[in-house]
Amino acid sequence: MTLLEETLQDIRPVAVDWLHAAERRQRELTKPAGSLGRIEETANRCVAIQESFSITANRPRVVLFAGDHGVCAEGVSAYPQAVTAQMVLNFLRGGAAINAFARTGGIELKVVDVGVAEPLPVSSELVSRRVACGTRNFCEGPAMKEAEMRAAVHTGIEMARDAAMAGCDLLGFGEMGIGNTTPASAITAALTSVPVEAVVGRGAGADDACLARKVSAIQRAFELHTGHLSDPLDILTRVGGLEIAAMCGFCLGAAACRRPVVTDGFIATAAAALAVRLQPAVVDYLFTSHLSVEPGHRRLLAIVHHAPLLNLGMRLGEGTGAAAAIKLVQAAVAAFTQMATFTSAGVANI
Repeated sequence: MTLLEETLQDIRPVAVDWLHAAERRQRELTKPAGSLGRIEETANRCVAIQESFSITANRPRVVLFAGDHGVCAEGVSAYPQAVTAQMVLNFLRGGAAINAFARTGGIELKVVDVGVAEPLPVSSELVSRRVACGTRNFCEGPAMKEAEMRAAVHTGIEMARDAAMAGCDLLGFGEMGIGNTTPASAITAALTSVPVEAVVGRGAGADDACLARKVSAIQRAFELHTGHLSDPLDILTRVGGLEIAAMCGFCLGAAACRRPVVTDGFIATAAAALAVRLQPAVVDYLFTSHLSVEPGHRRLLAIVHHAPLLNLGMRLGEGTGAAAAIKLVQAAVAAFTQMATFTSAGVANI
């Protein structure tokens, strides 16, 4: 049995009894019933995941997966591919937005090279799990070999297991990869069967010509890969990305380890949607952080059956949305575990 097969077998839905028990407990806390809205729902699901009223979210970790994309040869990005490696170095130096978010929020950050094209220096701050030097151009053939796709998925599973073994009780994930809104859009179109042009957005500042090239590249890829875009693993192999495959594995691994896991934006949600298609019970462990401005994001959110916790007009990626939403999840956990009950506080419960 492969690590992926073992992980899929280990994932089980949360117990509805625990959800109902958490809802009853919420009604005993010193606030009008339901007055914290989705914050209460967030805490209740954490209770069901951990199967305890003594839930914790004290050791959050965001894992950032980086990889490059051969489809950049089609002119689908406003930025050169070299920016992927440059930004990874920026992460390692602590100079990116996700570093600032993580420091401010007390969140541990792990950066994983799963497929950056350019060589990166050895660093204690970098987890080197490079499967390949980027994907191939999916307009000319599959983006990955099946073995590469599975190795990337396994990397994500292993990173989730490592986090659980380290005592992390709340996980988040994000990505870095120039051009990766194009494979994410292709995945979205394949999963939803909607026209490509309905799910392709401008990513990191594409102009009209670049946007047209993105649409054309995906349409040509769909013609090339006809008959191979229904199974989630085939979709990953044909039009996905190494970092997207790793994030898919991370979702699966987090669910198997019974850890709440917070997605980032459009690209991360594409990975989460693939994980849900592989194992529907993953839905119980997912928290979607924010609503991206990318047009395909709403369609992916429908697949994972969750509304985002935040709507801030964000479109950066690199785990920033996950880091922001983690603080909200922590607040939900704190309210559930630290608030007095009506009885203990001597407050009348009307």
